[in-house]
Amino acid sequence: MSFGIALTGIEAAQSDLDVVSNNIANADTTGFKQSVTEFSDLYASAQNGVAADAIGNGVQVAAVAQDFSQGSIETTGNNLNLAMSGQGFFVVSNGGALSYTRSGDFSTNSDGDVVNPQGQVLQVYAPTANGGFNTSTTTGLQISTADSAPMATTTVNMTLDLPANAAVPVDAAFNPTDANSYNNSTTATVYDSLGAAHTATVYFAKTAVANQWNAYLTVDGQAVGAAQPLTFSANGTMTVPANGEVNFGPYTPTTGAAAMAMNFNLSTTTQFGDAFAVNAIQQNGQTTGTLSGVNIDTSGVVEAQYTNGQSVQLGQVALANFANPNGLAQQGDSAWAQTAASGQALYGQAGTAGLGQVESGSLEESNVDVTTQLVEMITAQRAFQANAEMISTENQITQTVIQIPTQS
Repeated sequence: MSFGIALTGIEAAQSDLDVVSNNIANADTTGFKQSVTEFSDLYASAQNGVAADAIGNGVQVAAVAQDFSQGSIETTGNNLNLAMSGQGFFVVSNGGALSYTRSGDFSTNSDGDVVNPQGQVLQVYAPTANGGFNTSTTTGLQISTADSAPMATTTVNMTLDLPANAAVPVDAAFNPTDANSYNNSTTATVYDSLGAAHTATVYFAKTAVANQWNAYLTVDGQAVGAAQPLTFSANGTMTVPANGEVNFGPYTPTTGAAAMAMNFNLSTTTQFGDAFAVNAIQQNGQTTGTLSGVNIDTSGVVEAQYTNGQSVQLGQVALANFANPNGLAQQGDSAWAQTAASGQALYGQAGTAGLGQVESGSLEESNVDVTTQLVEMITAQRAFQANAEMISTENQITQTVIQIPTQS
């Protein structure tokens, strides 16, 4: 019986060495989680249970458990490299077959899909029209290299201050080329429906009526519409137009774009002091933009950024957790599959329901501590040698017994 007991010890120690060897081999594997060998003793049991003086039948490997503790996070500088800080898994799909991983080594393929080195597509929640995300289902993240469409300018907001002590211009007839026909001017870059830029200049000329001005508009040097009156109160605030919005009429670009109907909001313009000042100019148009980069924040929201200053939300990284992560089935490539033992995947967003945060531009390293594994290797080696020595000792005893002469 001792031979069998020692043999179970050798087999268990060998399994422990195999686990340690695998851990050390994957010390540099992104997202790898080390394993721990768990043992249990063996006893022969009769109908009434184990006898009080039972010696035992040895040892067995009860389980090889995964250690899902946090690995160190290494900065890579690639925004599509993702790490998890806290609990949870990234969700990836291979033709609809879902896997769960801590390895966030993602990049784009030829179709613009964000995939891992195995070609599995990162799953996200799709954006909705109201600025949120559809968390009822997941979809593959795709980054398109198509240009951001242009948008024609429809509103120009100007915050100005016109000098209260301004004199009436010398030349009564306004002419944009005659500096003596107006007091001040300011310029804004605006865009047509094809994304072409135009220079819109608003001129201000004081009239003979107290607190009253005329505003004129040119686009690319071409006069647009007629003069628009501006009136200020004795306190310097604008009273005409009442809402401060001025529309000079449409301008038809020579680029073939649609006519531009721009509303100039001057509601915050004042008439104070003795100097002309431009405090702010904003317009809502944009030219064509090309993709300049992708940003992913700690909540997993993915935004495409364009050279025209625009950004578009592409989705929010979907995360999953399990009631029993140790019940997951290992698939290799630092990935796991759901099983009955793990329970159903519990989907959520980063920072909610116990899920960790997403770290863009980083990768989670293996959680293997090589020093600890070397100590474990020594322990397993000693257990192996001790059980082997036990077999050798039992063999010597057996040989001695065999060689004892029998009495005649």
